[in-house]
Amino acid sequence: MTPAWLSLPCRAPDAAAAEHAEARQAQLTKPPASLGRLEALAVQLAALQGRERPSLERVQACVFAADHGVAAQGVSAFPQAVTAQMLRNFVTGGAAVSALARAQGAALEVVNLGTAHDPGPLPGVIDARIAPMTADFTQQPAMTAPQLAAALDAGRQAVQRAVQAGAQLFIAGEMGIANTTAAAALACALLGEPPVALSGPGTGLDDAGVARKAAVIERALARHAAQLHDPLEALRCLGGFEIAALTGAAIACGQAGLPLLVDGFIVTAAVLAACRLAPGVRDWLLFAHRSAEPGHARLLTALDANPLLALELRLGEGSGALAAVPLLRLACALHQGMATFAEAGVTGGPR
Repeated sequence: MTPAWLSLPCRAPDAAAAEHAEARQAQLTKPPASLGRLEALAVQLAALQGRERPSLERVQACVFAADHGVAAQGVSAFPQAVTAQMLRNFVTGGAAVSALARAQGAALEVVNLGTAHDPGPLPGVIDARIAPMTADFTQQPAMTAPQLAAALDAGRQAVQRAVQAGAQLFIAGEMGIANTTAAAALACALLGEPPVALSGPGTGLDDAGVARKAAVIERALARHAAQLHDPLEALRCLGGFEIAALTGAAIACGQAGLPLLVDGFIVTAAVLAACRLAPGVRDWLLFAHRSAEPGHARLLTALDANPLLALELRLGEGSGALAAVPLLRLACALHQGMATFAEAGVTGGPR
């Protein structure tokens, strides 16, 4: 059964604010379009924030963590113990996402949706455990319907906390051994692509490991073929707790009118599912970077997305999105801080 809140409408961006921002851009002391995508970003953020001069002082990042039953098929270069260990690393400040959040002055929260190894008490980690891990989707659906609903709602709750804290931008990250396999399987189902086209090295598989991953996904797609026409069922059968939370967060961002800066391959697979479930979500998405994971380019094409960065990143955690935050802030700073032709007494402005 579909959770009722998924059908709530997404907000519409503010067309009047975008129009006013475009008019301001035309008056700033520069040739038209000379700041390229930084100008377009400022106008887009104006529409999403509903004001002519947007700003990004308050950024909220959230890492959703969970383990995957399909890890039993040997699709990861790392053991599942790493997921629980990384939870501690996130909240003690040692992970890449932790360092990047500090550097950007972004708030960071971590949500545990279910790890194979009990991490013990971890101050700073939100305990939203659904089960120790999803089921092995080569044998049965990854989630039951109640588990899927709980995971989706965990994403919605994270966005609600961000809105209550006054966030102007939401970044969603993930952690989970074998989650590139789950994301690739979901992407195959949503795009109708073969596993060999979307399977990549993840955390460091060699060519034989990638071939094994593709074969595992092929078996899963065959097992669940009858359900995969429905994006929600595809998510239930092939996704993970954290991937479903990412999907729920994307839909909740659209409903709340909170821009979401999309990270890499796994998050992009989740937001594609969100867009299939609620097309209005797409208006609220900004795309941070083009991942080194081979399947990411196909997902970006499906979403008509042009990311800001191409740094060969493939870590996940929300790291690529946090790395792109300075560009968004620079777009806002230029839009707010530059003088108009009239203010500067410079000849050449619009007539």
